Amino acid sequence: MDAHRIYSMPFATVYPLYVAKVERKGRTQAEVDEIIQWLTGYDAQQLNTVLENKVDFESFFAEAPTMNPSRSLITGVICGVRVEEIDEPLMQEIRYLDKLIDEIARGKPMQKVLRA
Repeated sequence: MDAHRIYSMPFATVYPLYVAKVERKGRTQAEVDEIIQWLTGYDAQQLNTVLENKVDFESFFAEAPTMNPSRSLITGVICGVRVEEIDEPLMQEIRYLDKLIDEIARGKPMQKVLRA
């Protein structure tokens, strides 16, 4: 099976796109960071290190300190595919993050986004 191209893409390449997407909708970079930290367990310093070192998506998720067990509560459609039905674990993690970014960009309250 061929790996998806996104797996080898540096997370730092996509991060500014996440931030720009939410800022266009009146949200903040701090909220993007909060989502990433909630999902992966990275703290602010670790996240900055990941961005500076241009860690790829595969390593970003593989080396995440603690993936949030509540991420399985993330449901819905992203890019025409239901995130809860994605078979490939790494792709599912990436789509979970995409879904969370979409939710804050659409104005969903942060408590609901973080499944609190």
